[in-house]
Amino acid sequence: MNPIFDWMLYVNIPLVYGVGFYFLYVVSNYNLELYELIGLSLSVGTTLSANGINVAHELGHRKERIHKWMSKALLLPSLYTHFIIEHNLGHHKHVATDKDPASAKKGQMIYTFWVSSLIGSYKSAWKIESKRMKQSHYSFYSFRNELLVLTLLQAVFLFSILLYFGWNAFLWFLLTALISALMLETINYVEHYGLRRDLIGQRYERVLPRHSWNSNHELGRILLYELTRHSDHHFLANKKYQLLDHHGTSKQLPLGYPGSMLVTLLPPVWYKLMNERI
Repeated sequence: MNPIFDWMLYVNIPLVYGVGFYFLYVVSNYNLELYELIGLSLSVGTTLSANGINVAHELGHRKERIHKWMSKALLLPSLYTHFIIEHNLGHHKHVATDKDPASAKKGQMIYTFWVSSLIGSYKSAWKIESKRMKQSHYSFYSFRNELLVLTLLQAVFLFSILLYFGWNAFLWFLLTALISALMLETINYVEHYGLRRDLIGQRYERVLPRHSWNSNHELGRILLYELTRHSDHHFLANKKYQLLDHHGTSKQLPLGYPGSMLVTLLPPVWYKLMNERI
C-alpha cells in the first residue's frame, strides 16, 4: 500500500492546529471588525470540519492505536471527541434507522436535525461508554472510561485557551468549534436523508450501499478524501478511503456535497430536490 495516502492524512494535524492557534493569536492581538471576525470564524470552522473531523473520521476507523489517537487529536479543536465513540459504535450500527440520531428522517428540517443530532449523538456516546464500563466491570469514574478522559482533556484544552488568549479569543474559538460541528451534522443530514433499512423480524436488514446517498463528483472526492463515496464506506467501514468504490446501485445526490449542503438551508427547495429521489 502506497504510504503517501496515509501521509496525506497525517499532514492535517499540524495544519489544523496551526490554523487554529494562528486564529487565536490574531483575534487576541488585533482589533478586528465584526465582519472580519465572522469571516475568520467561518473559514477556521470549515478547516476544523473538512481537515479535522473529516480526517479524524477516516483515522478513527483504523485499528492501530496511533491512528486512534491521531483521530482524537483532530477532533479536539472542534470539541467533538465523543464522535469517535458514537460514530464507530453507534452510527454504523444504527444507520438508516430511527435509533440513529445522525440519520435524518424524510421531511425533517436541517435546523431541527442539528439540535436532535448534536444532543442525541452526545447522549448516545455516553450510553455506549457507560455500557462498556459496566460490561468490563470498571467504575464509571475510572480512567478506563475513554469518554470521561476525553471530556477532561477538552476541559483542559479550553481552560488553556482562556488562560493564554483571553475571553474574547476564547468565545470566538467556541464559535469556530460550533461551526465545525454544524458542518459535520449537515453532512450527516445529506448522507442519509430519508433513507431507512427494513425491519426483518426483530432485526434490521444489513447495511447496504442503497442506505446512503452517494456523490461521485471528482472535486468533492479529492477535497474530502473520498467521503462522498459514502455508500461503500458504510458497506465496508474498515476500507481505506483511497480504495472506496462507486456503487451505481446506491442513491445518487443530484449535487455535490458543497451544493447539497447549501440547499439544505432552504428546506422547501431541498424537499423538492430530494423527496422524489428517496
